[in-house]
Amino acid sequence: MTRARVGIGFDQHPFASGSERERALVLGGVRFEAEPGLRGHSDADVVAHALADAMLGAAGLGDLGAHFPDTDQRWAGDSLAILAHVAALVASAGLRLGNADCTVVCETPRIADAREIMMERLSAAAAGPVHVKATRPEGLGSLGRVEGIACLATALLEEIGS
Repeated sequence: MTRARVGIGFDQHPFASGSERERALVLGGVRFEAEPGLRGHSDADVVAHALADAMLGAAGLGDLGAHFPDTDQRWAGDSLAILAHVAALVASAGLRLGNADCTVVCETPRIADAREIMMERLSAAAAGPVHVKATRPEGLGSLGRVEGIACLATALLEEIGS
């Protein structure tokens, strides 16, 4: 019988301000050059972070902050590298990603044109199929006021060899 484990991850970052506004926005490993970036230690990719947290939770391996503290400069760059490292940790625990689903919550940007490449890059880094979709908060709350972007992710892990 296949043993399956489910995890949920959530991440949100505010838009960068001041000199940080020149950062590119990165979502799902895709750069949105014309959009203001998010404030964060790494590239602030909320999609990769939420997915990595969901995978860690499903594997019972703690959370993103425990493995990748914002005080560690090794993880200050590419969030897809963080996600790939999480996939390796999950594999070391005898598990693999069965599938994942990510919901990006933002007023802007519209991600439809980049969705397929986001799914390809996330799937490659996570070593399993990842689906991405988006929803707008319709002006409600801080996300609706375009103060930042959030992502909710679920991950289903399966035993390797199942």
